[in-house]
Amino acid sequence: MRYKKKIPFTLAAAGAYLFAVSPRLTNRPNQMPKVYYAHRGLHDNISDAPENTLAAFRKAVEAGYGIELDVQLTKDGKVVVVHDFNLKRICHVDKDVDSLTYEELKQLPVYDSEERIPLFKDVLKLVDGRAPLIVELKYKNEKSKICEKAQAILNDYQGIYCVESFHPQVLLWYKNNYPAICRGQLSMNYQREEGDRGLQFFVMRHLLMNFLTRPDFIAYDCRAMRALSKNVCRILFGCPSVAWTVKCQAQLDACRPYFDYFIFEGFVPKN
Repeated sequence: MRYKKKIPFTLAAAGAYLFAVSPRLTNRPNQMPKVYYAHRGLHDNISDAPENTLAAFRKAVEAGYGIELDVQLTKDGKVVVVHDFNLKRICHVDKDVDSLTYEELKQLPVYDSEERIPLFKDVLKLVDGRAPLIVELKYKNEKSKICEKAQAILNDYQGIYCVESFHPQVLLWYKNNYPAICRGQLSMNYQREEGDRGLQFFVMRHLLMNFLTRPDFIAYDCRAMRALSKNVCRILFGCPSVAWTVKCQAQLDACRPYFDYFIFEGFVPKN
């Protein structure tokens, strides 16, 4: 009798899990082009084309790659292309991006180069539809207007793009306001790679908010190529899987069977 009771519970738990991690299943948007995507542009941080700069994006376009980039807001509400919330790593200034106006921000060299942190609209003008874009929205807190402001700019863009974020709130916003736009959930093994523990990181690692956000693709740390929920989404539900960030050819070859798209940096992928 004990085992008979256990079987229905196990089936119910499995069903609840599959419901929780399932992506969008109907009315999916068109998939992104199957090209390699240059992480923050085709960059080298000890060159004249450091990450997330116009020079790096120009090189990616000229080389025929897609582009992954990051957007967030300045103090005066400008949408700029930069990854870190804090400027210490790339500009040697210990201030947050949203603590400075754009006029203040553009005085700071990126990695001591001639390049500056660009406006999102200037990046789109440069790319001009010549490369598909993966746009990561950096969501800092519940007061952030990054979704509204970034999409207002994208509404005038004619090129191919999708959006992604680590924060489920971004995907939920797009689901409610722009459901036709391809949206992706970023994730990773937070405990192993970052040492982050707790319920929220468990939920994010295992994609347990998908039932609310219904992503169109999963972008996952390539070092966790066998991640259960990512592979369930890919194999069972046919949800494309994007590998980030692949840093050598051997890593690309190793994770190729587990992903559909690849974001790379630091080497030139073999066709």
